Amino acid sequence: MSEPQFKRILLKVSGEALAGEASRGLDFDVIGSVCDVIKKCVAAGVQVGIVVGGGNFWRGLKDGGDRMERTRADHMGMLATTINALAVADMLEQKGVDVRVQTAIEMRAIAEPYIRSKAIRHMEKGRVVIFGCGTGNPFFSTDTAAVLRAAEIDADAILLAKNIDGVYSADPRKDPNAVKYDSITYDDVLAQHLQVMDTTATSLSMDNKIPVILFALKDPENILRVVMGEKIGTIVKEEP
Repeated sequence: MSEPQFKRILLKVSGEALAGEASRGLDFDVIGSVCDVIKKCVAAGVQVGIVVGGGNFWRGLKDGGDRMERTRADHMGMLATTINALAVADMLEQKGVDVRVQTAIEMRAIAEPYIRSKAIRHMEKGRVVIFGCGTGNPFFSTDTAAVLRAAEIDADAILLAKNIDGVYSADPRKDPNAVKYDSITYDDVLAQHLQVMDTTATSLSMDNKIPVILFALKDPENILRVVMGEKIGTIVKEEP
């Protein structure tokens, strides 16, 4: 096996991806496949941090809408990410991978509180660290949480594992003429209002010069392929 291109990564996995074809709840076959690949990354010497979304259970803005106060709806979304974090942690442990769950809102009975230095120390010891509760603040997405944690832990890259195989000029499900980009700049993503991440997350990754690689989780092996330097999906960076 060749050498990994990245020493430390922040993997963002959407909640919807963990639900598989059902789109709601948890698909343990999917989670197991993802954890198999994460184990391979760790075995290759890559330090792995993970941020999970919660959309397979609850999306604050979408599900709460105008029926709930936004802050409370977002807090419910943070709890949803914790459910996913615990599910992924359990599956990793079943496969013999050391893992720690850290949450931005303290839940000491089930997870460690998020402490940057402790998270880095865990990864240096070969443990996977899963970050739950997003940033711990309402009005911020888990994409923003992924970029924030990546910046804090000095990750070499952010891997966005989603239900789409790259960044397109338009929604490929609606526009058959949509063009897929192999590489694009942060500025172009913002200027064209492309749905890579929300604007806060994109701006934060640009300010911290962290490359973002978006690819499809349909084949979990794509995670390892990206880590090993294969050109998968779309990379968002300073220069095209």
